[in-house]
Amino acid sequence: MREVVTFQFYPLPIQRRSWLVSRAATPTRSEVAKPAWAGTEDWLSRAVNVLIGTPFIYAVLKRQAKAVLQRTAESRGIDWTGNVRALSDGGLQAYYAERTGVRYPEYYMRKFHAYDAGNLCWEAAYEAEPATYAMALRVWPRERELSWREAQRRLRYSFLEAVGAFHAAAATTNALRVAIDIGCSVGVSTRYLTEWMVRRAPDSLSMRVYGVDLSPYFLAVARARQATGDIADAPVDRRRASIEYVHAQAETLPFADDTADLVTLQFVLHELPRTAARAIFPELVRVTRSGGTLAFVDNDPRSPVIQNLPPALFTLMKSTEPHSDDYYTFDVEAALRDTPGVVSVQVHETDPRHRTILCRVHKEADGRPLGV
Repeated sequence: MREVVTFQFYPLPIQRRSWLVSRAATPTRSEVAKPAWAGTEDWLSRAVNVLIGTPFIYAVLKRQAKAVLQRTAESRGIDWTGNVRALSDGGLQAYYAERTGVRYPEYYMRKFHAYDAGNLCWEAAYEAEPATYAMALRVWPRERELSWREAQRRLRYSFLEAVGAFHAAAATTNALRVAIDIGCSVGVSTRYLTEWMVRRAPDSLSMRVYGVDLSPYFLAVARARQATGDIADAPVDRRRASIEYVHAQAETLPFADDTADLVTLQFVLHELPRTAARAIFPELVRVTRSGGTLAFVDNDPRSPVIQNLPPALFTLMKSTEPHSDDYYTFDVEAALRDTPGVVSVQVHETDPRHRTILCRVHKEADGRPLGV
């Protein structure tokens, strides 16, 4: 039986100290396990795959997918074009660095998000921030007065407050001193994670957060933002917390055993084949201290919103996500329960489109994960 916990947390504006508030109806989950447009057996999914696999149709879908996101951004006050221009003229090459020995697996080399080079190009890096901001707006499309900053903060804190409640419930909770944000992209998720940790910690506690990504292009943007302080979303109080961006593959993290109290993967799993996810889970356990938390947030296959997307939207979305069929048919919770050292797996519906999966790490006195 899966343990499902349903609640919703939305933060108040940044000036307020109380963050645990509900601002919308609690999300519901469908009894159907996945959308009909995903998988390898449903006729609808197979039909969509035929369209995506047709080169001239795929070329149109690729252009349209980006255009839809860009229109959303610019209609809601996100300067997509200006942001791209500023980054392309901003000398990002000075922040580009590849760590020796890092390997790019085959699944990472595929076309992603309408970019032929996937995440391994400057164009994707320049456009990642406005695309990230626009995606949060699409979670609450009817709230036309919702600013992109409010939408992004709501998206991030609905996840982070669920993480905090879960972590605090442990009998032997580790203070959140060190966190690792896997698949951090250009650093938006890492900055919100760090801001949240600072807000909930006593003034005497100093914290360290590592943002890990496999794209050196994305990390160049993250490092540039940190160096210049030109941050539009969640500025970090450097007196309380430090961020270090690390170029690494999630399957082979460059951290010692028991490094972190919290490890997060925010909107990463849907970009992985299940074989990669299964390889990553034991590595997350290795770098997490006993009593620490693993936290995932991503598209919920049981979300009625996702299951009932209009054909044009789910076709566009699927055309930019090559691992969709695998993700939506992958029982992530079961795979986590099968991972030695993972206990107390919970599922939280934290917004209309996304689920949060939370796990506790438990290790024996000799450091071995429970179950090994």
